Amino acid sequence: ITTVDTNYKVHTFTGDGTFSVSNEGNACGSNLVDYLVVAGGGGGGGGDEGGGAGAGGYRESNCATTSGPHTASPLAAPNSPASASLPLSKGGYPISVGAGGAAFTSCPSVTTNGGNSVFSTITSAGGGFGGMWNHPCGGPSGKQGGPGGSGGGGKGWATPIAPGGTGNTPPVSPAQGFDGGAGSLPGGTHGSGGGGGATAVGVAAYPGSANGGAGTATCISASPVAFSGGGGGGAENTAGGSGGSGGGGAANCCGGSAAGTAGTTNTGGGGGGGGRGSPGAGTLAGGTGGSGKVVIRYKFQ
Repeated sequence: ITTVDTNYKVHTFTGDGTFSVSNEGNACGSNLVDYLVVAGGGGGGGGDEGGGAGAGGYRESNCATTSGPHTASPLAAPNSPASASLPLSKGGYPISVGAGGAAFTSCPSVTTNGGNSVFSTITSAGGGFGGMWNHPCGGPSGKQGGPGGSGGGGKGWATPIAPGGTGNTPPVSPAQGFDGGAGSLPGGTHGSGGGGGATAVGVAAYPGSANGGAGTATCISASPVAFSGGGGGGAENTAGGSGGSGGGGAANCCGGSAAGTAGTTNTGGGGGGGGRGSPGAGTLAGGTGGSGKVVIRYKFQ
C-alpha cells in the first residue's frame, strides 16, 4: 500500500489477497476506486515452430476519480459503463491474481492458458496458449492457438492457414485483448503466429514477422508501466518473432538451444514460442506466461 500524488492510496497485488479499507478518508476524498486487473499470459508453444502465447486480459477503469495526476491507458475508455470506477466501502474484497500459463517443454507436455485475475465484479481472462505443429509428439495435426483474454498464435505448417486464437474471450467492452496471428503454409520458411496483445493483434508468421501484439502502459501507480504484450511466434529456418511491448516473451531464434522467452512476471505477458534452425537440430520449448497483477487506487483526502 503506497501513497501517490499526495492524495491517493494505491494497493498493489502481485498474488492472491484481500483488498481492505479500514478508513474511508475524509470529505475531500472519494467513495469510488479505480482498478487495473491484468490476467496471466498464456504459455508458448514449442517443437519445430511454436506459436506465441496471448497476453493476459487487460481491464482498467476510466479513472473518473483520479483525473489530473493519473493518466490511464487508451483502454480505460471514458464514458464506458463497463469500465466505470467501482464503489468503495469498508470491508474486504477477495483478490485473485492469475498465474502464467505452462509452456510446451517436451513430449507429452501441453501448453495452457494463463489464469484469470479478479477484483470485485471485474474478471480478466487468462491469455490463450500458443499453437504448435506438434510434429515431435505424434504427427502434423498439431494444436491450434487458444482463445483467451488475448488469443494465442496459430500453428504453422497448416493447409489452409491456421488462424490465431480469438481474443477478448469472453467478450467485454472495452475489449480486454486481441486475436493471435495466423501461422504459415507448409514448405520453405515457415512458423507459427505471434500472440495477441492488449492493443493489437499478433502478427502472422507469413508474410509477417510473427511478432507479439503490443500491450499498453498505464500510470495508475504514478509511474508508467506497460502490461499485456503478446509472445513472439517460433519459426523453422528463420528468426522467430519478438515479444510485444508490455512483457511479451520473444521466440527462440535460429537453431540455438534456448527456449522461447517467458513473459515478464506480473505483466501478463504471453510466452514466446520455441523453434529450430534446421532439421535435426532438435525441438525447443516455449516460454511460460507472465503472471498477472491487480492495482486499486482511490482518493482518500
